[in-house]
Amino acid sequence: MSNSELAFIGLGIMGSPMAVNLQRAGYQVRGYNKRHDRGGPLVAAGGRSAADIAQALDGAGAVAIMVPDTPDVEEVIAGPGGVLDSATPGTLVIDFSSIRPDVSAELAAMARERGLRPLDAPVSGGEVGAKNASLSIMVGGAADDFQAARPILEAVGQTVVHVGPSGSGQTVKAANQLIVGTNIQVLAEALVFLEAYGVDATAALEVIGGGLAGSRVLELKRENMLSRSFAPGFRIELHHKDMGIVTAAARAAGVVLPVGALVGQLMASARACGDGELDHSALLRGVERLAGRGQPR
Repeated sequence: MSNSELAFIGLGIMGSPMAVNLQRAGYQVRGYNKRHDRGGPLVAAGGRSAADIAQALDGAGAVAIMVPDTPDVEEVIAGPGGVLDSATPGTLVIDFSSIRPDVSAELAAMARERGLRPLDAPVSGGEVGAKNASLSIMVGGAADDFQAARPILEAVGQTVVHVGPSGSGQTVKAANQLIVGTNIQVLAEALVFLEAYGVDATAALEVIGGGLAGSRVLELKRENMLSRSFAPGFRIELHHKDMGIVTAAARAAGVVLPVGALVGQLMASARACGDGELDHSALLRGVERLAGRGQPR
């Protein structure tokens, strides 16, 4: 088992550039993607493509996981031929996916029983952050495992913070998605409001961005909204999943999130109207539909 060899499971919009950045940082990365062969960018960067999880893990001192949803992580870690079957004791298991905190804690307990070192490390920053290695990473797990994994985390992230025991990273990510989704929704509403009055929306958002209403969401998503260009950096389908995690976890804790519940319903509406594969800035289309101002895609 080598500390320089790393397996990366899940080479999608986020996982592929993260794997490439790890390869460029000096790790020998073997990537595996279940549904489609997406190893091209990693191979072009000097990494290798694996036929299955076991081959990706052969000799690796760490495995990173970036797959879409809770069942996918369960399959990768605990399914036949998965990480629990293939990893050797002492392997760091870094789950960058965004999943249910309770399931994350359960999988971590199973991994520790096998002598593995699990960390839940969901990320924020979207495709741009993944490409630029500027992600924010919120990490749950044992403090010594976090320290051991820090070089890997810092190769893909700019803000890397240990937030508590297993499952804590996922809880913080849920809160992050609540804030991001709400910001995107109100930005969309503000834009429709401005345009209804014939205001120069580009100029308006520029001055708004320089004041208290400025935000990272406004900075990164206003061009998508102004140009109605919704190529996915982070799909509505995935944010819909994340809002489900937020509302379910809040209910389990007895916490009331009235605005979060509404944003979750608006996200579900966007998905039901066929916008699930668009970037989450396409919540604007839902506001336009409600206002009778929507344009066909």
